[in-house]
Amino acid sequence: MNIIIHRYNSICEPDYIRAFKAIGLDVIEDTEEMVNKSITAKRRVDTMTDLILTHRPLFVFSINYFPYISMVCDKLNVTYVAVSVDCPVEEIYDISIRNSCNRIFLFDRAQYLSVKDENPKGIFHLPLGVDVSRIDGEIGELTPAVTGDRNIPAAEHNDYDYDISFIGSLYNEKDPYAALPLSATDRAHFDELVDEQFPIPGLSQLEERLTTHDTEIIKKADPDFSVSRYCIKNMDIPHTIDHYLGYHLTHLDRVATLNHLAMELPEYKLHLFTRSDTKGLKNIICHDGVSSHTEMPKVFRKSRINLNTTMRPIRTGLPQRIWDILGSGGFLLSNYQSEIPGHLQIGTHLDVYETKEELTEKCRYYLTHEEERQQIAMNGYLTVKKDHTVQNRVISMISAISNG
Repeated sequence: MNIIIHRYNSICEPDYIRAFKAIGLDVIEDTEEMVNKSITAKRRVDTMTDLILTHRPLFVFSINYFPYISMVCDKLNVTYVAVSVDCPVEEIYDISIRNSCNRIFLFDRAQYLSVKDENPKGIFHLPLGVDVSRIDGEIGELTPAVTGDRNIPAAEHNDYDYDISFIGSLYNEKDPYAALPLSATDRAHFDELVDEQFPIPGLSQLEERLTTHDTEIIKKADPDFSVSRYCIKNMDIPHTIDHYLGYHLTHLDRVATLNHLAMELPEYKLHLFTRSDTKGLKNIICHDGVSSHTEMPKVFRKSRINLNTTMRPIRTGLPQRIWDILGSGGFLLSNYQSEIPGHLQIGTHLDVYETKEELTEKCRYYLTHEEERQQIAMNGYLTVKKDHTVQNRVISMISAISNG
């Protein structure tokens, strides 16, 4: 049996291709968009149509949802499977989401709940995963020194280069709000909304308070403000919350968190790996960004503590960074996300914080309790390797498709 995978250079694509092949599927790759980003809409449709008619696949697959693929599959009566690895993804609110050919898997439960009723048999909640075998092949399999009550990595793995590290964007380059030409009155109004939301996780305060008048102000200030006219609902307010104020809050979160840690724990070295502008940071060792498949796993394993601060538009779910850290054998200290307890045991596979003060206390604790930290990292690695790989997720998808 074969499947068609539409590719556009997502870093997740190779992992899913390996997983599909591992369960016995032949994979036919649609690669034109990987090299030609200016491909026309007609060319996209014609290419996918030709591939389907030539190969008659079990299904068509893509990382993230593409409405045009759904429309082609619906016309040709072929199942379309998409896995969302990003959030927000506004394409899932396109009217094509209702097509009966769709089998769409969303990792953020809040996002799933916002759209599931549009296609109850075709939209599913499924967490992300990680290709641990790929990481093991890159940096070596993590082996325990002792099994049973003590479950720590063997001695050869206990050589660290970094006390605390964070890999990721500071979101200043993705923050259109900061550069908007707003009046002083309007800026003060939006800053007040942001300040109110800042200490509260998520975006719930903004969702309650933002008005259509507010979105009109943002739309007038930014000529690039754009939402599709083919959506199942008016997306102006969600777009404003996620892409303007949500991204802005993510930037504020990350800068404040890193600066707080650097100030409160001067005896330890805090490392940041990013391609963002770092001029707002103090007493932090800043490195260039690292390659996701080759360098990033090494940093995760070579860090005593790996931080995760989830971007605000991911309301409940576990971002890819969580799985990548655990799958690399790194110790993870993450902001609390409500879906974590459904997949991982806090204090056993990872630890979490809810305030900057708690983050500081836990960093200090784990940096002085080496064996406990190593045991948690090992537990997380073994659990993810067993239950939360990309292949595990692919098997869950195939099961859902088969039962539907």
